[in-house]
Amino acid sequence: MGVEVFAESEAAFEYRAPTAQDHKYSRGVVGLATGSTAYPGAALLGVDGALSTGIGMVRYVGPEEATRPLLVRRPEAVLGAGPVSAWVVGSGMSDTDTESMNRARRAMDEGKPTVVDAGALSLLPHAGLILATPHAGEMAKVFGVTRESVEGAPAEYALLAASQWNATVLLKGSTTFIANQFGDEFSVALATPWLAIAGAGDVLGGVLGSMIATRAKDIAADQRVLARIAASSVVIHSLAAQAASAGGPFLLEQLVAQIPAVIRNLLAR
Repeated sequence: MGVEVFAESEAAFEYRAPTAQDHKYSRGVVGLATGSTAYPGAALLGVDGALSTGIGMVRYVGPEEATRPLLVRRPEAVLGAGPVSAWVVGSGMSDTDTESMNRARRAMDEGKPTVVDAGALSLLPHAGLILATPHAGEMAKVFGVTRESVEGAPAEYALLAASQWNATVLLKGSTTFIANQFGDEFSVALATPWLAIAGAGDVLGGVLGSMIATRAKDIAADQRVLARIAASSVVIHSLAAQAASAGGPFLLEQLVAQIPAVIRNLLAR
């Protein structure tokens, strides 16, 4: 079938804009079980990414080290467990942190569409509608190979992981490759080199969670849609980074600030 280059022009078709009939619950609710005592910032970055992408509600479940600054930074976020349309788990977690991993596992066990990142990748394979988001180093660990091996054949490793995990896989990199267990393959090559900074993947996790939560019913009806939604999320994230960078370094809060304008421009097209 081959890898399809996912164009910027396609991204708008996967974004569900609200209508006059929508309310916060019908718009989608994304839950984040992310961050840890060691890495509370990952939780804040993920929540930022989700809220900026457009979502009815963000629920956060995590350690006190993250919840305290989150209330100050994003008071619209809702703390504690409750009904969600989709989950984001694992960002800023280590697979040796039992408490954090238990939170991730409980979220995954709900069977909702779930973005699985970082430490929670160790919980795969797992039944359900899974979108795994490793970078090359994490993928190398899974298969017991070098990072260079993965970087030399990213499309092949993304497809291999999708088959092994029975999931959709998004392999992050300067070119991001998305594959699923049905053999669909996409690539997105819009990232600026300035995006290679700590925390960028945490923001992407929030963008993915928001996009998936708004399309949860569509994903339940046809799991193959998940790969296209993932590719669209990477386009949005990459274009926001381009705008924030303008050819130079930037802070992730600047990337987040560009996301609404990127979405607005895509929809206008």
